[in-house]
Amino acid sequence: MLFNSIEYFVFFPLAVFVYFVLVQRYRVLWLLLCSCYFYMVFRPVYVLILFFTIVVDYFAGLAIGGTENAKKRKMWLVVSLVANLGILVFFKYYNFFTSSINELFGFLHISSRGSLLDILLPVGLSFHTFQAMSYTIEVYRNNQKPEKNFLVYALYVMFFPQLVAGPIERPQNLLHQFYKKYEPDLERINSGMRLIVWGLFKKMVVADRLAPWVNTVYGNVRNYSGPEFVGATFLFAFQIYYDFSAYTDIARGSARVLGFELMKNFERPYAALSVRDFWRRWHISLSTWFKDYVYVPLGGNRVGVFRASLNLLFVFFLSGLWHGANWTYVIWGLLNGVYLVFGNLTRNIRSKWGEIFFGKREFFRSFFQWLTVFILINIAWVFFRVENLSDAGYIFSHLGSGWGSVGGAWILTNLNKLAFIGVGLAVVELVEWGNIKTKILERKVLIPALVLAVLFILFFGSFQNQQFIYFQF
Repeated sequence: MLFNSIEYFVFFPLAVFVYFVLVQRYRVLWLLLCSCYFYMVFRPVYVLILFFTIVVDYFAGLAIGGTENAKKRKMWLVVSLVANLGILVFFKYYNFFTSSINELFGFLHISSRGSLLDILLPVGLSFHTFQAMSYTIEVYRNNQKPEKNFLVYALYVMFFPQLVAGPIERPQNLLHQFYKKYEPDLERINSGMRLIVWGLFKKMVVADRLAPWVNTVYGNVRNYSGPEFVGATFLFAFQIYYDFSAYTDIARGSARVLGFELMKNFERPYAALSVRDFWRRWHISLSTWFKDYVYVPLGGNRVGVFRASLNLLFVFFLSGLWHGANWTYVIWGLLNGVYLVFGNLTRNIRSKWGEIFFGKREFFRSFFQWLTVFILINIAWVFFRVENLSDAGYIFSHLGSGWGSVGGAWILTNLNKLAFIGVGLAVVELVEWGNIKTKILERKVLIPALVLAVLFILFFGSFQNQQFIYFQF
C-alpha cells in the first residue's frame, strides 16, 4: 500500500481508531494484522516469505539467549543469517549473478548457460531482512534479550509504517515500545500529522513533479546532450532525496500518531561539507547498520591505513549491491567508497591547501567544500539512475556537447518551468533548514499553516500514485 494513495488515507485513520479503542492486550495483534494487510496489498503470497524468516529468527533468538555455549550460540546465529541472506540472494540476486556468469561465459566462448527465473522481488525485502538480522545479531552480542512474545517480535519485523522502506530499526529502540500503553495525545498526534503532511508535500508536490523531467532524459539518453544531462542529474539528486526522506517523514509521522518513535533517517545531506559528512546525514539507518555490523567487525579504522581503506571499499561495495542487482549500483557504491578513501588519505594535505588558498575566509572555504561534495555526489548519482553502464558511458562522454545549440535552446524553452521548480526546491530547503535550527516541524503549527500545506498538495501535487523510489530495494 502506498502512503500517497487514497487507500492509505482510509486504512490509516481506521487503524489508529481501532488501536486506541482496543484494550492493551489486543493492540499488538491488531497492529500485526494491519501490517499484514498493508504488505499483502502489494503481493499477498510474499507475506509467506516474511513469516518464514520471522519464525526462523524468533526461535533462533530464543536458542541464542537460552544457552551460554559459544558454539551453539554461533550456530543459531548462522542459521538465522543464512535463512535471511539466502532468501535475499535468491529473490534479488539469483538472476543478476546468473546473467553475469552467462555474459562471462559468452565472452570466454563457453557454451554452458544458467537459466533465469521468472520471479518478482518482494517489496522492501532488503529493508526488513536487515532489520531482522539486526535482532539476532544484537541478541548474540548480549545487547538485546530474546523476545519471548512471538506476536511482538513479528510486529517488530512487520510494523507497517517502516516495513517497506525503513528506517531500519534496531530492536533496542523499537521492541520495548510495543509493551507501552499509549493513549491518544493531541500534541503527539498533531506532531505526527505535521510530519505526514510535510512528507506528502515533498513527495507529491516536489519529487513527483521532478520525476517526469528526470525520466524523460534518463529514459532515452541518446536523444539528449550535456545541458540536459546536467539538469536531469541535478533534479534527480533532489528527487531521490525528497522522495526517500518523504517516505521517512510519513513513516515517522504515522508511527508517532500511534505513540511510537522511529529514528531519523536524514539530516539535510546536501548541506554536507565532506563525503564522510554526507554519509552521516544520508540514509542514517543503513549507514549505521553497515558500520556496526560490517565495518567495525572487519576492524574499522583500528587497523592499518591500507586495511582500513579496503574495509571502506568493501562496505560500500556491499551498500551498492544492497541497493540493486545491477553493476550500476555496484559502481555507485564503490565510487562513494573511493571518495571516502581518497578523503581520508588526503585530509592533512587538503587542510593545508585550504589554509593557503582561503586563510581565515571560512565562508569561501566552506562554500568550496560544499560545492565539491555536491558535484561528486551528483557524479555518483548518474550511476545510480542509469539503466545500464552503456548509458552511463554515453552521458559522461557527451557532457560537453550541446551547450551552444540544442541544449541551450531547451533550457530557454523551459525556463519558466525550471524557475517554478527552483522555487519549490528553495521552499523545501528553507523549511528543512529551519527545522534543524528551530525544530519548526516538531513544534505546534497553526491550523492555517497545515491547511495551506494541504491546499498546495491538492492544487500542485501529482496524484499519479507514483511509487517511492526505494520500494524497489
